[in-house]
Amino acid sequence: MAGELLLEIGIALTGIALAGALAYRVGLSVIPAYILAGILIGPNEPTSVAGIPLTLVDYGEFIDVVAELGIVFLLFFLGLEFSVGQLLGDRTRIAKIGSVDFVVNFGLGLGLGFAFSFTVVQTLFIAGIVYISSSAVVTKSLIDNGWVANAESGPILGTLVFEDILIAVYLAVLSAVAFGGGSVTEAAASVGAAFAFLGALALVAWYGTAHIERLFDATSDELFLLRILGVTTLVAGAALTAGLSEAVAAFFVGTAFSATSHTERIEHVVSPARDFFAAVFFFAIGLTTDITLLAGVAWLLVAALVATTVGKVVSGTLSGRVYGLDATRSLRVGIGLVPRGEFSLVLAALAAGSGSGVLQNVIPAFAVGYVLVMSILGTVLMQNSEVITDRIGNW
Repeated sequence: MAGELLLEIGIALTGIALAGALAYRVGLSVIPAYILAGILIGPNEPTSVAGIPLTLVDYGEFIDVVAELGIVFLLFFLGLEFSVGQLLGDRTRIAKIGSVDFVVNFGLGLGLGFAFSFTVVQTLFIAGIVYISSSAVVTKSLIDNGWVANAESGPILGTLVFEDILIAVYLAVLSAVAFGGGSVTEAAASVGAAFAFLGALALVAWYGTAHIERLFDATSDELFLLRILGVTTLVAGAALTAGLSEAVAAFFVGTAFSATSHTERIEHVVSPARDFFAAVFFFAIGLTTDITLLAGVAWLLVAALVATTVGKVVSGTLSGRVYGLDATRSLRVGIGLVPRGEFSLVLAALAAGSGSGVLQNVIPAFAVGYVLVMSILGTVLMQNSEVITDRIGNW
């Protein structure tokens, strides 16, 4: 049993490595390559070509946990670039751009749901799936494209933080509505507990700099790495248990380190672990994708891709203007928010577990196809943003 599992992990890592090498060779982002590798050797169709079986890796608990760590450490590193004071200073602008993003993109989701004759509950799932950008995909693209230190990262980050906090509330409310067993009081208690946890975390990040400086002052890189991995994973796991986004929690852990002298050492010692976990996360998206289900939701998919890509570019461009950026940088903000990912899949899983018919079949199929295309499209758009903004500027 252990031998089979080890063999499967080895195949998965080799597939990821080959896909990444191929992407680098042709000059493309590694994210689509990792996702496509997961599709090709995962448990869903195509499972064979010319009679040769291609299913080499199943989506198991090991892949699931490592993929979660991918989200956690991508957001941890993003948090390193910011402080709680900086976020509090930007709270008014974050509220403005988050509201614009929500009105435009959640509104488009509601329009799509009603246009395709879904019920109110089904429409709420559609709206949530198309509304929220992928923190993991966007963060990885920011790092790969060297945007983290650019002015565009401010409104992009503000929008992601707003979305991740809002989705924690939305998941609690939608769960109560979809399953029908939860009351408004229970949903409110769940949201309150999640925000109490978040508040405590923010206080530690704000006041605990001196303690964090001493606690992580290890002479050995090995011990330093283990402390960072241990504490970040522990806090993210506790947040997830409390009903809060593990990504938001990891982001605040990163902010706690941003004011210490450990940031440069974290970049040097911990970033290889981050890249490993992130690669498995994108590979896992491919493993869960069944492309044969896409035919049944083709028209909904096409409508959503067109409408919500335009919606994110428009709302992101407006957000850039709120931050005082010029037209080119504002457009790059919009392009940077196009990818969708992990939370859309969480909503799809919630829909599948909360009902039958459309909720169990149509919405998960739509979500998987939507995330696949939007994650690839978003990374390609970010990679070619200079070409896009130059051409638009010349019109």
